[in-house]
Amino acid sequence: MRAVIQRVKNAYVDVPDAEPKGRVGEIGAGVLVLLAVTNEDSEEDVEWMVSKISQMRIFEDEFGKMNLSVSDIGADALVISQFTLYGNMRKGNRPSFNRSARPETAEPLYLRFCERLGGAISGKLARGHFGSMMNVGLVNDGPVTIILDSKDRGF
Repeated sequence: MRAVIQRVKNAYVDVPDAEPKGRVGEIGAGVLVLLAVTNEDSEEDVEWMVSKISQMRIFEDEFGKMNLSVSDIGADALVISQFTLYGNMRKGNRPSFNRSARPETAEPLYLRFCERLGGAISGKLARGHFGSMMNVGLVNDGPVTIILDSKDRGF
């Protein structure tokens, strides 16, 4: 699994072309998680990602140091599926997505990730609509952006 995590003041996701249409998720202060699943991912990757993201110390304490996690402060999380995080540009100018898991593999792991992250944080968990075109809006806080990859844990 690969994730781009952004600390946000607020974020939302609208789905213009699928049911349900309109705003399907929004959060206040917290994290926006763009999540991609690859062919080799498993429950172990879900657990590792949830543990890292829920405990990631990217919020400031009373001394202005990034010492608090989303769990510590009761912040929200918005999770958006984004298979393009596995885009490969080795050849040519159009990305290849052959490392991205097919929907029948990716969707259950995405839903499991959302379920587990929702249980690991005390704030609200919202999510996008898997497989749909989405319009995502956010107000970055910082900005603070972290990239995680469960197959390259030193990334």
